[in-house]
Amino acid sequence: MATFDKREDSFENKFAHDAALQFKVAARRNKLLGLWAAGLMGLDAAAAAEYAKSVVVADLAEAGDEDVFRKVRADLDAKGVEQSDHQLRRTMDELMAEAKNQIQTEG
Repeated sequence: MATFDKREDSFENKFAHDAALQFKVAARRNKLLGLWAAGLMGLDAAAAAEYAKSVVVADLAEAGDEDVFRKVRADLDAKGVEQSDHQLRRTMDELMAEAKNQIQTEG
């Protein structure tokens, strides 16, 4: 029975680690997305950093990426920045891969 308990603990620990890693990757992607969008909107460095934080916080509204997409889409539209939904989603996907790579190389 002890072997089963150890195995169960191992799976639980791996699940918790994977969930924490996924959260870190998504937060990093959202920060990178915010900085990318801030650049398109012509924000200075300080405003870009604040905007990136707001994109990270926006992801806490609901599960999935739609809350982030809607926020960035609305902000780009409000600033008159031409960017298709397809381009925005593609950038989100590209930045997710970049964020995952960054997190993995950090250790």
